[in-house]
Amino acid sequence: MGGLIEQKILRKFRFLGKYYLVAVDGTGMATFDHQHCEHCLTQTSKNGVVTYFHYILEAKIVTTSGFCISLASEFIENPSGKDYEKQDCEQKAFVRLAAKVKKNFPRLPVCILADGLYPNNTVFEICRKYGWMFIITLKEGCLKTFSREVTLLEGTAKRRSVCQADKCTRTTLDYAFLNDIEYGQHTYSWVSCKQSDVHTKDNQSETTNFVYITNIRQNADVVVTTANSGRLRWKIENEGFNTQKNLGYELEHKFSRNSYTAMQNYYQLLQIAHMINQFTERSAVFIGLLQEYSKQTIVAMWKELMGFMKHCTCEEPSYTEVCQTD
Repeated sequence: MGGLIEQKILRKFRFLGKYYLVAVDGTGMATFDHQHCEHCLTQTSKNGVVTYFHYILEAKIVTTSGFCISLASEFIENPSGKDYEKQDCEQKAFVRLAAKVKKNFPRLPVCILADGLYPNNTVFEICRKYGWMFIITLKEGCLKTFSREVTLLEGTAKRRSVCQADKCTRTTLDYAFLNDIEYGQHTYSWVSCKQSDVHTKDNQSETTNFVYITNIRQNADVVVTTANSGRLRWKIENEGFNTQKNLGYELEHKFSRNSYTAMQNYYQLLQIAHMINQFTERSAVFIGLLQEYSKQTIVAMWKELMGFMKHCTCEEPSYTEVCQTD
């Protein structure tokens, strides 16, 4: 990953021309009805049934073009051979993950994208300590003092609207923002995006609200980019976890039912393979093949390539064979 950054391959996708958008989220790797190893996390249902599982926290660089590339991984696991009052969790793992990213990429300008689990002082202080920006989803009822001040000042918020349309849908995006909202002896900005979609075929409408807290000072130009970048967090779930679970990478498959180390190794190799595939699929050669064979899908093409590598051999002719031919 360091080589890709040094070669400036992803520079054109930076937020505000400077920051790499890094989405942070956790996902499950495997689930068991018994204790797989001493690092297992546990969850008990209302009926008293205990489920054992392995979970991981990811930091992935995401881009508007669809790239979702692993920057660092942190396994969420209970300590071995020790008693613990509380299990390991995403919040604890984020502290370790952030430290790992900062150690491996000390000068990388980062903007953290995260869901409604992350707006808290611990995350804010880490970003402040490392010089990172952040755009974090703000759920209703979260950060009560911050939200209370937003409610009082929302009538004074500065606004901007953007309209878009295609053959099927008319979309209106209403942006609003407030700066200098105090929370925990520091000030942050509040960003809102209300998306209204009207389907031209039946004139049915639907509305979706997106709200964020950020340490990026807002203005009429920045607010659109900020809100749009905040929504890119979904790429870690779609192009990231969903692709790795359901499109051939078999993230959740139990290739090793005995060794936790083997499971971890497979996960790391999977991240490397997915990164290579993403760059291959977006290469000029690959895109040209898809255009030439318009009915061919990426999945089908990968299957044909894998079949070729498994069953075909392209041996160079021997010296004797060449002489006889001549």
